[in-house]
Amino acid sequence: MKANVTRRTISHNKRIAKNTIFLYLRMLLSLIVSLYTSRVILQVLGVSDYGIYTVVGGIVVMFSFLNSSMSGATSRFLTYEIGRNNIKTLKETFSSAMEVHLAIALIIFVVAETLGLWLLVTKLNIPSDRMVAVHFVYQTSVVSMVVGVLQVPYNASIIAHEKMDIYAYIEMLNIFLRLIIVYILLVVKFDKLIFYSFLILGISILIAILYRVYCIHKFNECRFYKIWKPEIIKPILYFSGWDLYGNMSVTVQQQGLNIIVNHFLGVVINASCGIAATVNSGVSGFARNIIMAFRPQIIQSYAQGNIQEMSNLMTNASKYCLLLFLAISLPLIAEMPYVLQLWLVKIPQKAIEICRIVLLANIPGLLNSVVIIGIHATGKIKALSFFSGTLFLITLLPIYIILYCGGSI
Repeated sequence: MKANVTRRTISHNKRIAKNTIFLYLRMLLSLIVSLYTSRVILQVLGVSDYGIYTVVGGIVVMFSFLNSSMSGATSRFLTYEIGRNNIKTLKETFSSAMEVHLAIALIIFVVAETLGLWLLVTKLNIPSDRMVAVHFVYQTSVVSMVVGVLQVPYNASIIAHEKMDIYAYIEMLNIFLRLIIVYILLVVKFDKLIFYSFLILGISILIAILYRVYCIHKFNECRFYKIWKPEIIKPILYFSGWDLYGNMSVTVQQQGLNIIVNHFLGVVINASCGIAATVNSGVSGFARNIIMAFRPQIIQSYAQGNIQEMSNLMTNASKYCLLLFLAISLPLIAEMPYVLQLWLVKIPQKAIEICRIVLLANIPGLLNSVVIIGIHATGKIKALSFFSGTLFLITLLPIYIILYCGGSI
């Protein structure tokens, strides 16, 4: 019995190590290309247009909290059923989740084309001569968001089955195509911001098609069919309903900050926030890859009733992701002026300070991400979502008061 447990543990560790390596290769390439493309796109578009793209795209992202909640719920329930080895329920769970995502896509589209357009036209500080381009950027962002919503169950299946190699390969293609965009922007003669937004949309659609074709071919449960199973949909909606509040709060806090900053300080500071988001995404992505590799087995261990193994996996994930993040972020924080000068040449106003603060704020967030996986595995997320979401929302009030009273970013 002990020998079987040992062999199973070794097998799990090998799978985690292999998946982590694939995710690191993807992340390393993503970081290199992201740093290069962000620099070139900032130069090609200019600080003003780059800031416009950041804040306008952020309005659409603000409505994505519905999708974020359902994404976590779909991933959790698919992984849980794989752990139980219940094929029939797994198929029903996927089709039920797909129906819910169809409804979410419709809701996001309606809200984006009503409340979102109102925010765009009446509340943002946008130069009047760029409003036509802004509307093109906004509409392509809406379509891209709808495509992403409908793709969630397929991506969740890939991660639940721990096929990180396929996930890495397709994402590498995504990165390569975005690199090609940079060179196209250098040679086009018409409005670069409009053209950039359409190219990004095209890549999003292509990547979604590739994921869908792979999942339908490899996983039996990914063949969608019309179904009505309240006993499956109800737990998913209950889980996502409470998760919705937490994700909504985080999204509103992040994009509300962008809108408040835009209102008081303009698009130049929005550009600095966009640079900080790119730096943070690149650095934290390395650590979060460890969490992604551990996540399926943490949930599957809970589904199988193996709490000790679940605890060990969570402890290891916490240690490894934090050590890796500190090893990368602390030197970067210390040498941020040199790094940004080398990367961007012309550094947007306040970008150095904002980058440092964002990286420091991410340290406790990484540890929370591991703990949240364990809580999600149990399905008992009511208290977590309520208290953490409320704390995120509360921060917007002092931010607004500080800037209203003339305080600095």
